[in-house]
Amino acid sequence: MNNVELLYRDARCEVHHFVVGPIANNVYVVRCSETGEATLLDAANEHERLLEVARTLGVTSVLETHGHWDHIGAVSEVREAGIEVWVREEDASMLPSYDRLLDDDAIIEVGKLRLRIIHTPGHTPGSICFALEGTSLLFTGDTLFPGGVGNATFEGGDFNTLINSVEERLFRPFGAETLFYPGHGTGSTLGAESPHLDEWVARGW
Repeated sequence: MNNVELLYRDARCEVHHFVVGPIANNVYVVRCSETGEATLLDAANEHERLLEVARTLGVTSVLETHGHWDHIGAVSEVREAGIEVWVREEDASMLPSYDRLLDDDAIIEVGKLRLRIIHTPGHTPGSICFALEGTSLLFTGDTLFPGGVGNATFEGGDFNTLINSVEERLFRPFGAETLFYPGHGTGSTLGAESPHLDEWVARGW
């Protein structure tokens, strides 16, 4: 289906993945196997392709990890197609439009699945990660990548805040086996990355 990869599947859910746009943004679709309802993480770009995937997989909402331009390029077209767009309040003004705001530690129900909102400021003030309850999956946007945290040099970014977010809100509460999928590139596990936190602090990025 239009170069869409089935990234993960268990008895309850599916995670589909594809890459869009000039800087290769990851787009994820989290789908409830029982009800067929799905949500899409980051309406980044290539709206026609994105909407085709959304229609095929039963997407009823879009959840934005943050408000940077490369993650929101298809927001207007998605909303015009009748799909609600959700974003954290601190980044809402960065979007051309949106429908709802995401609260920290809130639960978004997708069919019978539950996605928990984790506010992780530092890359942007309103950056969010998503934990899929009942699995060991995290979606980290541009907060955490294999080899380091996201870029904190953009307007509204702060390196120390980002390091604290990753340490206190990801590394401490989640197990080493937790698999995370970032906003660009490939995934990793928290156990592979957390031992290097002090190195990241020392190098300053």
